[in-house]
Amino acid sequence: MLLATFKLCAGSSYRHMRNMKGLRQQAVMAIGQELNRRALGGPNPSTWISQVRRRSSLLGSRLEETLYSDQELAYLQQGEEAMQKALGILSNQEGWKKETQQDNGDKVMSKVVPDVGKVFQLEVVVDQPMERLYEELVERMEAMGEWNPNVKEIKVLQKIGKDTFITHEMAAEAAGNLVGPRDFVSVRCAKRRGSTCVLAGMATDFGNMPEQKGVIRAEHGPTCMVLHPLAGSPSKTKLTWLLSIDLKGWLPKSIINQVLSQTQVDFANHLRRHLESRPASEARC
Repeated sequence: MLLATFKLCAGSSYRHMRNMKGLRQQAVMAIGQELNRRALGGPNPSTWISQVRRRSSLLGSRLEETLYSDQELAYLQQGEEAMQKALGILSNQEGWKKETQQDNGDKVMSKVVPDVGKVFQLEVVVDQPMERLYEELVERMEAMGEWNPNVKEIKVLQKIGKDTFITHEMAAEAAGNLVGPRDFVSVRCAKRRGSTCVLAGMATDFGNMPEQKGVIRAEHGPTCMVLHPLAGSPSKTKLTWLLSIDLKGWLPKSIINQVLSQTQVDFANHLRRHLESRPASEARC
């Protein structure tokens, strides 16, 4: 159903269908409805995941008002798919194993997901309101390289609608340079539903950003960050980061596991230091 509907939508690239605006809108709306039906058909998620998945109407409501190119529609669908897959993984509480836990409560867990591979989940509490984290992680995404030494640069290559982006990320060397330069081209989808914010993404192709000499093009699997106020302490934020990466190249699994779990721990520490050194009033300037 979903594949046939998307082919119908993509068919508007043919000349004899370009003027069939109503048909194209109906196809786009059907895609959104089918994605939501599939998302709700899985296991019962926790409350904050259920809230996002239930209201996820990116392709259903917004696209009926604004038509995009066929390539943009594909990116929008891919971003929505990344969000649904990532939230589906987080909603399944079975099979997680603890990788590491810090004295401050920061915890990294992992499990192997069929058709995805090994994924890592970071759970931390940040002593900052959710709005502040959303600003730094979404609205000021391109500035992440200024405070996170694991990231050399993030660039937004294209913005589609209000909350979908194509990004290019250059990662720093890791594990004492055992893991050389990597870059990523991803589609990212940011959504806010009530008191919950989600930034999801996965690898994509972008013609204007081919692979670069001397840099291995790695890939994000379905990944996401979920932000919501800590229960009972709305001035604090619970941050959950699902990380799924294929680093490509030849690397022992032991090194990959160490690098990815340590990357998440380091991220939480760098984020806290950055937020503490940059007052909220300055961040809004």
